[in-house]
Amino acid sequence: MAETLPRLRSTSGRWIVLATVLGSSVAMLDGTVVNIALPRIGEAFDSNVAGLQWTLSGYTLTLASFILLGGALGDRLGRRKVFVWGSVGFALASILCGLAWNIEVLIAARVLQGVAGAMLTPGSLALISASIDPRDRGAAIGVWSGLGGVAGAIGPLLGGWLVEVAGWRSVFLINLPLIAAVVWVSVVHVPESKDPNPPAKLDVAGAVVVALALAALTYGLIDSTVLIALGGIVLLGVFVAIELRSDHPLVPPSLFSSRIFTAANLVTFAVYAALGGVFFLLLLQLQLVSGYSPLAAGMATIPITVLMLVLSSRAGRWAQTAGPRIPMTLGPLLSAAGLLLMLRIGPDASYLLDVLPGVIVFGLGLSALVAPLTGAVLGSVPTAESGIASGVNNAVARTSQLLAVAALPGLAGLSGSAFGDPIRFDDGFRTAMLICVGLLLVGGALAAIMIGKPDRLVELETVDCKPHCAITGPAVQPRLAMTEGAS
Repeated sequence: MAETLPRLRSTSGRWIVLATVLGSSVAMLDGTVVNIALPRIGEAFDSNVAGLQWTLSGYTLTLASFILLGGALGDRLGRRKVFVWGSVGFALASILCGLAWNIEVLIAARVLQGVAGAMLTPGSLALISASIDPRDRGAAIGVWSGLGGVAGAIGPLLGGWLVEVAGWRSVFLINLPLIAAVVWVSVVHVPESKDPNPPAKLDVAGAVVVALALAALTYGLIDSTVLIALGGIVLLGVFVAIELRSDHPLVPPSLFSSRIFTAANLVTFAVYAALGGVFFLLLLQLQLVSGYSPLAAGMATIPITVLMLVLSSRAGRWAQTAGPRIPMTLGPLLSAAGLLLMLRIGPDASYLLDVLPGVIVFGLGLSALVAPLTGAVLGSVPTAESGIASGVNNAVARTSQLLAVAALPGLAGLSGSAFGDPIRFDDGFRTAMLICVGLLLVGGALAAIMIGKPDRLVELETVDCKPHCAITGPAVQPRLAMTEGAS
């Protein structure tokens, strides 16, 4: 007899959703508050721009490299077990971040945090899909996504307040009580689940090689070391060769036989590279050049999240009826227009006149883009492959953000001592925003030329395409065929 899973409105169902919401919220809050804390971190450690780049990139590097492996480990060893391990690892790395005595220790701790995040992030949504009655899974994912959106909305406000009141170290230490709650609820109230038919092997070789490739590329781009960057490109070629030959690939090459899947990932790479650059540099510009406090800088971007909370589901329904091409073309173009308006942000910038117009137009563009992009990815592959397809798209988004944060400051003249020179930083910010405008235009052009109607229309109310993932990357959709087997 099939195991009876709890309904969403039951006590067990609510505990499961609570654990997964808290777990995903920790990862989302961490990304938001660290961006806001960067100027204070730079001052505390007398760090240059490269140190701040590594503070962000160290986390994204290991998260992007191992997130697919983390999902596979959960399917194989137990989703709750890996979720809890990831949560504990995230807490330990957060302690090290909060106690860091120099920028090198902080970067190393962020690298470890990314490894833990790669175990924590995919497990959050997979636990819901494996542990909630199939009749309520769509509603449960909707609750998870909506509450996660609230966490994303309060993140900038909380981060700015923490930095001002308790210092930058508090943005890492705030994770500890949240993770303690995650671990307790998960161990006591969340049932264990596994894939009943996992692959015979894990693609550890592929994960290690892609991690080395991205590390070499990141180092080469940040330090302008051409030879190491070229070595990273060679290693990416080795990774592709491993995936083509493997009988258990981390990234199944067959996914890219779909033109829409390939196109959607190309759009993702271009657009999320721009997003990574914008949210890295905008918060620095507001504090270092415009003179905003951490709290004011955090509040400045809240309209983006609010717009996405209100409009993303409507954009998803639009894409269901009209197809994803129009919103995926219009979204990047609107976002590019928003960045052009942000060129007005400079010394003593007025929020209402100089910041808010660009933020609103940029947010409208993201609202039009994110849900249709998620739907195009999931609709371009068979249902049984939607989990790995979403995971690959998530990894592409995070990889593009990693490379953008590594490359953009150097391209814009923001290397070396630019952190301490507001005039030089202001000039570099304008150059960087124009580069990001170009990336968004490329993303819109790719969508206009390559995106058609997916083979399958996806009911976007039942997948994670909500705003809390827009900056960090689309969420990893659980492997539906596997989780159904658990029920």
